[in-house]
Amino acid sequence: MIAREMFEEFKARFGPLIDRADLPSDRRLYVFVDRSAVKYVCQHIFRELDARYVITIGADDRPFSGKFLVAHNFAFDKDHLLCSVLTQLPADDPKIDSITEMVPAASWAEREMRDLVGIEPVGHRYLKRLVLPDGWPENNHPLRKDVPWNAVPVEFDPDREFSFDEPPEGCTVVPFGPFHPTLDEPAHFRLYVEGEMVRGCEYRGFMVHRGIEKLAESVMSYNDIPMLAERICGICGCVHNVAYVQAVEEAAALKPPPRAEYIRTIMLELERLHSHLLWTGLACHILGFDTLFMQSFRIREPIMWIAEKISGNRKTYALCVIGGVRWNITPEVKTELRQTLDKLETEWRAVVSAVSKDRNIQKRTWGVGVADKDLVKEAGLIGPVARAAGVDIDCRRDHPYAAYDRVEFDVITEQGGDVWSRLLVRMKEVFESIRIIRQCLDKMEVGPLQLQISDELPIGRMGLSSVEAPRGESHHFVITGENNRPRRWRVRAPTYQNLQAVPRMIKDQQIADMTISLGSIDPCFSCTDRLETIDLRSGVTRVWSQEELLKLTRAKKV
Repeated sequence: MIAREMFEEFKARFGPLIDRADLPSDRRLYVFVDRSAVKYVCQHIFRELDARYVITIGADDRPFSGKFLVAHNFAFDKDHLLCSVLTQLPADDPKIDSITEMVPAASWAEREMRDLVGIEPVGHRYLKRLVLPDGWPENNHPLRKDVPWNAVPVEFDPDREFSFDEPPEGCTVVPFGPFHPTLDEPAHFRLYVEGEMVRGCEYRGFMVHRGIEKLAESVMSYNDIPMLAERICGICGCVHNVAYVQAVEEAAALKPPPRAEYIRTIMLELERLHSHLLWTGLACHILGFDTLFMQSFRIREPIMWIAEKISGNRKTYALCVIGGVRWNITPEVKTELRQTLDKLETEWRAVVSAVSKDRNIQKRTWGVGVADKDLVKEAGLIGPVARAAGVDIDCRRDHPYAAYDRVEFDVITEQGGDVWSRLLVRMKEVFESIRIIRQCLDKMEVGPLQLQISDELPIGRMGLSSVEAPRGESHHFVITGENNRPRRWRVRAPTYQNLQAVPRMIKDQQIADMTISLGSIDPCFSCTDRLETIDLRSGVTRVWSQEELLKLTRAKKV
């Protein structure tokens, strides 16, 4: 019993500072710790036990317990264990010691917790605003339960500009974004450049934070949220769809039918296929090799067609409900899928062979955007970025879900830690996805697609779900609640962690390599909800607010 043994180890080490634990299974541990001991327990887990940091969650639990809640989540990958270190904070004193000195990967999560919930991470060395808009008033925290989901503070100043740090001496500021030809979504890297070399940068993102978690806990039901979760990411929608329902199913002790688990696995791997093919094409496009870009997209298209045959849509599948799936895979589709995979495998081998031997691509990617094993550990990097540095992690194997415990596959790793190694990892993972889908088609059992759930879901239960997206681990944390919706739902997408390492990856390299270094983590930002216009006649630039855009789009004449 790994979870029980871990809890006993904590009690032996920290004694009465460990309050209690919930052990819903041997792969989950929720340990409640005295506020004074949280940072030492996290240090012990991260440094001495060598666990991987996942995410930090803040929650306003005052309507239920009269307190705030903080959870630091860690993964013991070799032991197949997810561990959550929790503590409660007084309603009149929502402060907790920061863990970032011992766990640097927690920096953004603690800043977000302060912005959205108002829990102060005492001792954090860089508490600059992270998520909230520039003009949002201080001491107004939208994820608190007493703040309506659609409230706009009267003090909100839409014209206030973000205050960037001063550049290092001797450096020129070069803005990369927020709108850039190689980025489909807004993100602002303020690069500090000396000659042609990048010496540092500051990142300003979250310009289009959509408040999805607040919306879910305020006005949606358990089975409405999967549709919302699917729209967190334009590429990894099925990942979030599955991760959310699995978190709720774990909290409610529900296990979907075997056939549903196989279908979830197939659709997740179809999503991985089209994502890796898309990324390889775009990477070649960034490097100037548009022939390979077009070949990748041509090979990808039949995967989109087969996804549409299964779900009715090329990309947003609307696959999951709590306790199962909506769509079946018929014998006819199964036959066509096998044929599609056979053709894809043959054509993709030719692409891999061409890319692997191309000296021009190698020269543009070798030694570029390096993230080594130390940075993977310190920043909590995941997915192909970690595996390209020789770190052998993959949620499908380490924390199996759906039908991954019933199939065989290899976890692909490389050793260079650079853009070239990330390219190789993704190209080789395509063959593993094909292998997984074939096994699922062979082993998939006849049976129901959904559980029949007649009772209301239990209240106040916690669930964790980690799903391996093409970009890396997506992690969902759920506390079940009243009114047929969760009390708290926290989503950690893979880009959230990987993006924090970009300043280290681009430091002391040429500015020309910035685009492919950033592209190599396969970043995913949100779609924009405001825009800037330039009058071509007068040259006047104007930024439109959300309110102005709504009035403009609803006017009879535009």
